[in-house]
Amino acid sequence: MAITASMVKELRDSTGAGMMDAKKALTETDGDMEAAVDWLRTKGLAKAAKKSGRTAAEGLVAVKVEDGHGVAVEVNSETDFVGKNAEFQSMVSNIADAALKTDDVEALKAAEINGKTVETTITDAIAKIGENMSLRRMKSIDGETVVSYVHNAAAPGMGKIGVLVAMNGGDEAFGKQVAMHIAAVNPASLSEADLDPAVVEKEKQVQMDIARESGKPEAVIEKMITGRMQKYMSEVTLLNQSFVVNPDLTVGKAAEEAGATITGFVRLEVGEGIEVVKEDFAAEVAKAAKG
Repeated sequence: MAITASMVKELRDSTGAGMMDAKKALTETDGDMEAAVDWLRTKGLAKAAKKSGRTAAEGLVAVKVEDGHGVAVEVNSETDFVGKNAEFQSMVSNIADAALKTDDVEALKAAEINGKTVETTITDAIAKIGENMSLRRMKSIDGETVVSYVHNAAAPGMGKIGVLVAMNGGDEAFGKQVAMHIAAVNPASLSEADLDPAVVEKEKQVQMDIARESGKPEAVIEKMITGRMQKYMSEVTLLNQSFVVNPDLTVGKAAEEAGATITGFVRLEVGEGIEVVKEDFAAEVAKAAKG
Protein backbone atom coordinates (compact mmCIF):
# COMPACT_ATOMS: atom_id res chain seq x y z
CA MET A 1 0.00 0.00 0.00
CA ALA A 2 1.29 3.48 -0.88
CA ILE A 3 2.09 5.56 2.21
CA THR A 4 0.94 9.15 1.70
CA ALA A 5 2.12 12.33 3.41
CA SER A 6 -1.34 12.82 4.95
CA MET A 7 -1.17 9.37 6.54
CA VAL A 8 2.23 10.15 8.03
CA LYS A 9 0.92 13.46 9.37
CA GLU A 10 -2.13 11.81 10.93
CA LEU A 11 0.04 9.24 12.70
CA ARG A 12 2.48 11.90 13.89
CA ASP A 13 -0.36 14.04 15.25
CA SER A 14 -1.89 11.13 17.16
CA THR A 15 1.33 9.71 18.61
CA GLY A 16 3.87 12.52 18.72
CA ALA A 17 6.36 10.31 16.87
CA GLY A 18 8.94 11.76 14.48
CA MET A 19 8.24 11.89 10.76
CA MET A 20 10.64 9.10 9.78
CA ASP A 21 9.44 6.88 12.62
CA ALA A 22 5.80 7.41 11.61
CA LYS A 23 6.59 6.60 7.99
CA LYS A 24 8.48 3.46 8.97
CA ALA A 25 5.62 2.33 11.22
CA LEU A 26 3.12 2.69 8.38
CA THR A 27 5.44 0.89 5.98
CA GLU A 28 5.95 -1.98 8.44
CA THR A 29 2.18 -2.34 8.95
CA ASP A 30 1.15 -1.85 5.31
CA GLY A 31 -0.65 1.42 6.07
CA ASP A 32 -2.81 0.08 8.92
CA MET A 33 -3.13 3.11 11.22
CA GLU A 34 -4.05 1.21 14.40
CA ALA A 35 -1.31 -1.34 13.84
CA ALA A 36 1.15 1.49 13.18
CA VAL A 37 0.25 3.06 16.54
CA ASP A 38 0.86 -0.27 18.25
CA TRP A 39 4.16 -0.65 16.37
CA LEU A 40 5.30 2.73 17.64
CA ARG A 41 4.24 1.89 21.17
CA THR A 42 6.20 -1.37 21.15
CA LYS A 43 9.26 0.58 20.03
CA GLY A 44 8.74 3.17 22.76
CA LEU A 45 8.24 5.91 20.16
CA ALA A 46 4.65 6.82 21.01
CA LYS A 47 5.39 7.89 24.57
CA ALA A 48 5.99 11.43 23.41
CA ALA A 49 2.29 11.93 22.74
CA LYS A 50 1.40 11.27 26.36
CA LYS A 51 4.09 13.65 27.57
CA SER A 52 3.46 16.49 25.13
CA GLY A 53 0.75 18.15 27.18
CA ARG A 54 2.98 18.60 30.21
CA THR A 55 4.77 21.87 30.80
CA ALA A 56 8.49 21.80 30.05
CA ALA A 57 9.93 24.87 31.78
CA GLU A 58 13.23 23.47 33.04
CA GLY A 59 16.21 22.30 30.99
CA LEU A 60 19.35 23.99 29.70
CA VAL A 61 20.63 26.83 27.57
CA ALA A 62 23.76 26.01 25.58
CA VAL A 63 26.08 28.51 23.91
CA LYS A 64 28.66 27.90 21.19
CA VAL A 65 31.01 30.28 19.37
CA GLU A 66 32.93 29.64 16.16
CA ASP A 67 34.83 32.18 14.03
CA GLY A 68 32.93 35.26 15.17
CA HIS A 69 29.55 33.49 15.03
CA GLY A 70 27.74 32.62 18.24
CA VAL A 71 24.55 30.68 18.93
CA ALA A 72 22.43 30.08 22.01
CA VAL A 73 19.76 27.38 22.17
CA GLU A 74 17.20 26.55 24.84
CA VAL A 75 16.09 22.94 25.22
CA ASN A 76 13.40 22.42 27.84
CA SER A 77 12.48 19.50 30.07
CA GLU A 78 9.88 19.10 32.79
CA THR A 79 12.25 18.83 35.74
CA ASP A 80 15.56 20.30 36.76
CA PHE A 81 16.76 16.75 37.43
CA VAL A 82 16.85 15.99 33.68
CA GLY A 83 19.13 19.00 33.15
CA LYS A 84 21.74 17.14 35.21
CA ASN A 85 21.40 13.99 33.10
CA ALA A 86 24.58 13.32 31.06
CA GLU A 87 22.61 12.03 28.05
CA PHE A 88 20.40 15.13 28.01
CA GLN A 89 23.46 17.38 28.30
CA SER A 90 25.15 15.56 25.42
CA MET A 91 22.03 15.97 23.27
CA VAL A 92 21.81 19.69 24.05
CA SER A 93 25.49 20.15 23.22
CA ASN A 94 25.01 18.37 19.88
CA ILE A 95 21.97 20.53 19.12
CA ALA A 96 24.03 23.66 19.80
CA ASP A 97 26.73 22.39 17.43
CA ALA A 98 24.10 21.90 14.73
CA ALA A 99 22.75 25.40 15.43
CA LEU A 100 26.08 26.90 14.34
CA LYS A 101 25.19 25.83 10.80
CA THR A 102 21.50 26.83 10.77
CA ASP A 103 19.58 30.10 10.72
CA ASP A 104 16.48 29.50 12.85
CA VAL A 105 14.64 27.01 15.04
CA GLU A 106 12.73 25.35 12.19
CA ALA A 107 15.92 24.78 10.21
CA LEU A 108 17.57 23.48 13.36
CA LYS A 109 14.78 20.96 13.96
CA ALA A 110 15.41 19.58 10.48
CA ALA A 111 19.20 19.50 10.89
CA GLU A 112 20.80 16.10 11.47
CA ILE A 113 22.65 14.75 14.49
CA ASN A 114 24.19 11.31 14.16
CA GLY A 115 21.94 10.44 11.21
CA LYS A 116 18.67 11.67 12.79
CA THR A 117 16.97 15.03 12.67
CA VAL A 118 17.09 17.15 15.80
CA GLU A 119 13.30 16.80 16.06
CA THR A 120 13.49 12.99 15.96
CA THR A 121 16.42 13.00 18.39
CA ILE A 122 14.31 14.92 20.92
CA THR A 123 11.33 12.60 20.37
CA ASP A 124 13.56 9.60 21.02
CA ALA A 125 14.87 11.25 24.21
CA ILE A 126 11.30 11.82 25.40
CA ALA A 127 10.55 8.14 24.94
CA LYS A 128 13.74 7.09 26.71
CA ILE A 129 13.86 9.56 29.60
CA GLY A 130 10.09 9.80 30.08
CA GLU A 131 9.65 13.58 30.24
CA ASN A 132 8.29 16.10 27.79
CA MET A 133 11.07 18.07 26.09
CA SER A 134 11.19 20.75 23.45
CA LEU A 135 13.60 22.83 21.44
CA ARG A 136 12.12 26.19 22.35
CA ARG A 137 14.43 28.93 21.13
CA MET A 138 17.56 29.68 19.18
CA LYS A 139 19.33 33.00 18.79
CA SER A 140 22.53 33.86 16.97
CA ILE A 141 24.91 36.81 16.71
CA ASP A 142 27.95 37.77 14.66
CA GLY A 143 30.81 40.12 15.37
CA GLU A 144 34.51 40.80 15.14
CA THR A 145 34.70 39.14 18.55
CA VAL A 146 31.92 37.08 20.14
CA VAL A 147 32.28 36.14 23.80
CA SER A 148 30.08 33.65 25.65
CA TYR A 149 29.18 33.21 29.29
CA VAL A 150 27.00 30.69 31.11
CA HIS A 151 25.56 31.39 34.54
CA ASN A 152 24.88 28.52 36.92
CA ALA A 153 26.64 26.08 34.60
CA ALA A 154 25.55 22.44 34.69
CA ALA A 155 28.28 21.42 32.24
CA PRO A 156 30.78 23.28 30.03
CA GLY A 157 28.94 25.77 27.81
CA MET A 158 25.47 25.13 29.21
CA GLY A 159 23.42 26.19 32.22
CA LYS A 160 20.39 28.21 33.29
CA ILE A 161 21.39 31.49 31.60
CA GLY A 162 23.45 31.79 28.42
CA VAL A 163 24.86 35.08 27.13
CA LEU A 164 26.66 36.09 23.93
CA VAL A 165 28.30 39.50 23.45
CA ALA A 166 29.50 40.82 20.08
CA MET A 167 32.20 43.49 20.07
CA ASN A 168 34.63 45.34 17.87
CA GLY A 169 37.94 45.91 19.65
CA GLY A 170 38.51 45.31 23.33
CA ASP A 171 39.57 41.92 24.66
CA GLU A 172 37.88 38.70 25.75
CA ALA A 173 38.27 39.50 29.45
CA PHE A 174 36.24 42.69 29.08
CA GLY A 175 33.69 40.88 26.92
CA LYS A 176 33.27 38.27 29.67
CA GLN A 177 32.63 41.03 32.23
CA VAL A 178 29.94 42.53 29.99
CA ALA A 179 28.39 39.08 29.49
CA MET A 180 28.27 38.56 33.26
CA HIS A 181 26.64 41.99 33.64
CA ILE A 182 24.00 41.04 31.07
CA ALA A 183 23.31 37.74 32.84
CA ALA A 184 22.79 39.57 36.14
CA VAL A 185 20.93 42.71 35.03
CA ASN A 186 19.00 41.46 31.96
CA PRO A 187 18.87 44.65 29.81
CA ALA A 188 15.97 44.97 27.38
CA SER A 189 18.12 46.25 24.52
CA LEU A 190 21.58 47.47 23.57
CA SER A 191 20.59 51.14 23.36
CA GLU A 192 17.55 53.39 23.15
CA ALA A 193 17.62 53.06 19.36
CA ASP A 194 17.08 49.28 19.67
CA LEU A 195 14.25 49.47 22.18
CA ASP A 196 10.76 48.63 20.93
CA PRO A 197 8.95 51.99 20.40
CA ALA A 198 5.73 50.46 21.72
CA VAL A 199 7.49 49.58 25.00
CA VAL A 200 8.86 53.12 25.29
CA GLU A 201 5.47 54.67 24.60
CA LYS A 202 3.75 52.42 27.12
CA GLU A 203 6.28 53.34 29.83
CA LYS A 204 5.90 57.02 28.99
CA GLN A 205 2.12 56.78 29.30
CA VAL A 206 2.40 55.02 32.65
CA GLN A 207 4.72 57.73 33.93
CA MET A 208 2.34 60.43 32.62
CA ASP A 209 -0.57 58.85 34.48
CA ILE A 210 1.47 58.64 37.68
CA ALA A 211 2.57 62.27 37.35
CA ARG A 212 -0.98 63.50 36.74
CA GLU A 213 -2.07 61.91 39.98
CA SER A 214 0.07 64.56 41.70
CA GLY A 215 -2.19 67.31 40.32
CA LYS A 216 0.73 69.31 38.95
CA PRO A 217 0.36 71.51 35.82
CA GLU A 218 0.98 69.88 32.42
CA ALA A 219 4.12 71.98 31.83
CA VAL A 220 5.64 70.67 35.05
CA ILE A 221 4.54 67.13 34.21
CA GLU A 222 6.34 67.28 30.85
CA LYS A 223 9.61 68.13 32.60
CA MET A 224 9.02 65.36 35.14
CA ILE A 225 8.47 62.84 32.34
CA THR A 226 11.69 63.82 30.58
CA GLY A 227 13.67 63.04 33.73
CA ARG A 228 11.79 59.84 34.44
CA MET A 229 12.27 58.52 30.90
CA GLN A 230 15.99 59.25 31.09
CA LYS A 231 16.10 57.20 34.30
CA TYR A 232 14.10 54.43 32.60
CA MET A 233 16.58 54.28 29.72
CA SER A 234 19.46 54.05 32.18
CA GLU A 235 17.79 51.02 33.73
CA VAL A 236 16.79 49.00 30.64
CA THR A 237 19.40 49.75 27.94
CA LEU A 238 22.76 48.02 28.26
CA LEU A 239 25.01 50.92 27.24
CA ASN A 240 23.32 53.27 29.73
CA GLN A 241 23.27 50.89 32.70
CA SER A 242 25.70 51.23 35.62
CA PHE A 243 28.39 48.60 35.04
CA VAL A 244 28.24 45.95 37.77
CA VAL A 245 32.04 45.67 37.72
CA ASN A 246 32.42 49.43 38.30
CA PRO A 247 29.13 51.20 39.15
CA ASP A 248 30.81 54.59 38.70
CA LEU A 249 30.79 53.95 34.94
CA THR A 250 28.05 53.10 32.49
CA VAL A 251 28.63 50.01 30.38
CA GLY A 252 29.04 52.28 27.37
CA LYS A 253 31.72 54.36 29.11
CA ALA A 254 33.50 51.24 30.37
CA ALA A 255 33.55 49.89 26.80
CA GLU A 256 35.01 53.16 25.56
CA GLU A 257 37.79 52.97 28.14
CA ALA A 258 38.45 49.34 27.18
CA GLY A 259 38.75 50.29 23.50
CA ALA A 260 35.67 48.27 22.63
CA THR A 261 32.42 48.89 20.79
CA ILE A 262 29.61 46.57 21.88
CA THR A 263 27.56 45.80 18.77
CA GLY A 264 24.98 43.40 20.17
CA PHE A 265 24.11 40.71 22.69
CA VAL A 266 21.94 37.65 23.21
CA ARG A 267 20.59 36.47 26.55
CA LEU A 268 18.52 33.31 27.01
CA GLU A 269 17.25 32.12 30.37
CA VAL A 270 15.69 28.70 30.87
CA GLY A 271 11.91 28.84 31.13
CA GLU A 272 11.75 32.61 30.67
CA GLY A 273 8.15 33.61 29.89
CA ILE A 274 6.70 30.10 30.32
CA GLU A 275 3.66 30.05 32.56
CA VAL A 276 3.85 27.07 34.86
CA VAL A 277 0.49 26.01 36.27
CA LYS A 278 0.91 24.63 39.76
CA GLU A 279 -1.49 21.78 40.36
CA ASP A 280 -3.15 21.40 43.77
CA PHE A 281 -3.53 17.63 43.95
CA ALA A 282 -5.66 17.71 47.12
CA ALA A 283 -8.05 20.18 45.51
CA GLU A 284 -8.29 17.99 42.41
CA VAL A 285 -9.16 14.93 44.49
CA ALA A 286 -11.76 16.90 46.55
CA LYS A 287 -13.36 18.20 43.37
CA ALA A 288 -13.53 14.73 41.86
CA ALA A 289 -15.07 13.33 45.07
CA LYS A 290 -17.87 15.89 44.92
CA GLY A 291 -18.68 14.79 41.39
